[in-house]
Amino acid sequence: MLTVGLKAEARMVVTANMLVPGVTGVFGDFSTMPPVLATMFLVGFLEETAIKCVFPHQEAGQHSLGTDINVTHIAPTPEGMEIRAEAELIEIEGRSLRFRVKAWDAAGLISEGTHRRATIDVARFNAKVAAKSGAA
Repeated sequence: MLTVGLKAEARMVVTANMLVPGVTGVFGDFSTMPPVLATMFLVGFLEETAIKCVFPHQEAGQHSLGTDINVTHIAPTPEGMEIRAEAELIEIEGRSLRFRVKAWDAAGLISEGTHRRATIDVARFNAKVAAKSGAA
């Protein structure tokens, strides 16, 4: 059962493929950028931590999808450094779940903000995606 106050923590080591130059070819030429953790990977890590917070408490056949993220990325993290994230469920409004998220590396805080996810019925959601794919 989902309740306000649920918390989760996750840890990860920053690898070469998570550095800003590694997104070259996906979003243009980032090859001249400094070799630090790319914000897109930080955001994914924060989302993963929020999923970890609620998934064990959702009903069978349910999951959640990210719908909003508002975070800072205030400090660089180099390859090889471990990062840690925390997510706390702070609000439930119907299917909408709001989290407070933060992340740190060995030197201190690197990110904080809020993230919103929507609880979905996986089978119903997949049926909508299949219908949309057929219309493409």
